[in-house]
Amino acid sequence: MLRYKLIHPQILAALGGAGHGSQVLIADGNYPFATGAPPGAQRVYLNLAPGVLTVTDVLAALADAIPIEAAHVMAPDTGPEPAIFMEFRALLPHLALQPLGRFAFYDAARAPDTALVIATGERRVYANILLTIGVVPPE
Repeated sequence: MLRYKLIHPQILAALGGAGHGSQVLIADGNYPFATGAPPGAQRVYLNLAPGVLTVTDVLAALADAIPIEAAHVMAPDTGPEPAIFMEFRALLPHLALQPLGRFAFYDAARAPDTALVIATGERRVYANILLTIGVVPPE
């Protein structure tokens, strides 16, 4: 039995095969899941219905299970910062979010280091986050 929140077998397997520097994309319902990541990335579809599950639901479970050393977010070119960024900061208080424009974010997510793509039913726009897995320090 696992002690942390994350119990999804396919996600656990993908994380188990990833390592330091590997990336995990948690994407909103508008993200191009098939073409917005490298072909070799494991894809997990948690988008059962609009609004189910949200990006922040998935991020909370992952933040409990893996060390995260960086978090890139898709930022609009103009206008205010998306409200979801405050929720990301609350879930990742030890990190500064690194904003990327839409196309730069797509390029980063398509990098060969992206090991896992998690599709959500998130309805908020610009609710995509690309996590870099950190190191588990020795005890």
